[in-house]
Amino acid sequence: MKQLLSTTNPADMAFAKALLQGEDIDCFEMDVNMSMLEGSIGIFPRRLLVRDDDYAAARVALVDNGFSFEE
Repeated sequence: MKQLLSTTNPADMAFAKALLQGEDIDCFEMDVNMSMLEGSIGIFPRRLLVRDDDYAAARVALVDNGFSFEE
């Protein structure tokens, strides 16, 4: 699996997951419990992982909908 997105913004995470599900791309959100432990103040980012084979298509789907990725 490859990391596609890392964010402290729960709205961005929910939007990204919805976009990927709409494209039939399986994704997995990591570090959900860590962010709960910190008291939901947004210090620890959550990560969104996709399968290696789906990474390129997932990235295109997010970029086409306003996400930007730093190289």
